[in-house]
Amino acid sequence: MDTRSSSRLLVLDARDRILLFRFVHRRGPLAGRDFWATPGGGLEHGEDFEAAARRELHEETGFKSAEIGPPIARRCFEMQMPDGTYVLADERFFVVRVQERALSRDGWTDLERDVMAEHRWWTLDELRTTRDAVFLDDILAILAGAGISPALR
Repeated sequence: MDTRSSSRLLVLDARDRILLFRFVHRRGPLAGRDFWATPGGGLEHGEDFEAAARRELHEETGFKSAEIGPPIARRCFEMQMPDGTYVLADERFFVVRVQERALSRDGWTDLERDVMAEHRWWTLDELRTTRDAVFLDDILAILAGAGISPALR
């Protein structure tokens, strides 16, 4: 099984709300899956995790300048890709602090435009009580382990 290394971004606004995207797969092997997840993506040839975090931040949000901290967590698991193949996902998580909140889709790929249905800035209470699927079900524990508590409201 191939390994897919990727950087995931825990993007926090000035009020410590976390940015998540809603992914809705309408066709292909993942059809019917609907979940919220952090921005981020796979490393390109020759890239390290930090460089991928910076590139993905700009591509998926349009944010050009933001404070990206060191990786705070790592996770490895088997994952099905949109084309149906399975990979061993090796993910590193970076906290990103931003002042602006307006996103741009200018850097999105066709696949991202197809599956990324909306975005939302979540509070701690909203994450604790949502019935929606959130990819990275221990997101609050990862943030707490790094000494970060998203806003309550």
